[in-house]
Amino acid sequence: MDAKFDCVADPRRNLMRVKMAGFFSEEDVQRFAGAYRSLLPQLDAPGHLTLVDIKQMQIQPQSVVGAFSTLLASPDVRSLRLAFVCSSTLARLQAQRLTDRAGVRFFEDEAEAETWLLG
Repeated sequence: MDAKFDCVADPRRNLMRVKMAGFFSEEDVQRFAGAYRSLLPQLDAPGHLTLVDIKQMQIQPQSVVGAFSTLLASPDVRSLRLAFVCSSTLARLQAQRLTDRAGVRFFEDEAEAETWLLG
C-alpha cells in the first residue's frame, strides 16, 4: 500500500488532525512534513495539539522512523500534546520510538485521544 496522509487544521481547538496509512518512504515523510507545515499558520503553533490516527499505517523501515522522529523534534512543528491512535501493539511500539518527551500518549480509541488532548 502506498503512503497516504491527510492533515486538517482545526483553528477553533488549536488542533491538527492527521490520518496516515500505508508504507512510507523518506520522500513521503518530506511530503507529509510540507503538508503539515503548510497548515500550521492556521493554528497557534508551535504549542498546538495534534491527533494522529495511524490505525492503517504499516510497520515502517528504520530510516522512515528516523525521518518522522526528526520531524517531531523540529521546534516549528512541536505540539503541546500529541496523541496517537493505534490499532496494534507493534504499531504502538514503533510510534513510541518516535519521541520520549512528555505530552505524548497512545490510544486505541480516537474519542479518548481527543478527550485527553482537549482536557
